[in-house]
Amino acid sequence: MALRSVLLFSFILAGIAGFSQDSTVVKTTAAPAKKKTFRPDIPGSILVELGINFKNGVVPPDFKVGFWGSRTLNIYYQYPIRLFKSNFSINPGIGLSMERWKLTNEYTLAPKPLADGTYPLVPATDVIPGVEIKRSQLVNNYLEMPIELRFDTNPEDIARSVNVAIGGRIGWLYDSFTKLDYSEASENKSLKEKQLHGMSTYRYGMYGRVGVAGFSIFCYYNISPMFQDGKGPIQTQMNSVTLGISVNGF
Repeated sequence: MALRSVLLFSFILAGIAGFSQDSTVVKTTAAPAKKKTFRPDIPGSILVELGINFKNGVVPPDFKVGFWGSRTLNIYYQYPIRLFKSNFSINPGIGLSMERWKLTNEYTLAPKPLADGTYPLVPATDVIPGVEIKRSQLVNNYLEMPIELRFDTNPEDIARSVNVAIGGRIGWLYDSFTKLDYSEASENKSLKEKQLHGMSTYRYGMYGRVGVAGFSIFCYYNISPMFQDGKGPIQTQMNSVTLGISVNGF
């Protein structure tokens, strides 16, 4: 995934750690104390998810995608708020969702819109003539805020608990580009076209997760369309569904 995305999430965690770190120094008259090493005490947990993307809704005819190449990596920080002493908790969070689609028919989104403002899907060789196309991808990276209602069978020891969660999320598209890998004169090259290509700047959706301890399976359903109305490929109202596994580090 893009280095930019990892650096952004590291910055978020660094800010959280700065507010959480305990700076108290204990003095003693005994033998010289060893240098104390401070470790950030970050409340909450880090959730890492890996999923496969599936197209849904009114899909452009030329949007043919590969199974393994169309995937999502989510990295979220979550802060649990237990509801009294019950088995339920509210878990707001913040993090990154890094989504990619692999087009298997060597098509890509046009680098320039048509006269009507739409970005059609075109053969990659129309963008780079006279080359051998190796791979075509569409990459979208989001800054997201999920919030969920979670049930744990053993909230006192969630590392040994069966859990079920339902929630929703909103996201902001901070980075988007198409990428073409191709061969020219026996040399492998790549071309990135960084722009929105008619993609929706914001998205929202709902999800469910069920698991044991820190391992779960999840399903995300993006309610909002992937492309802006009248900006994406003609006659499309496409959205997406993501299925996968998650690991929660308590």
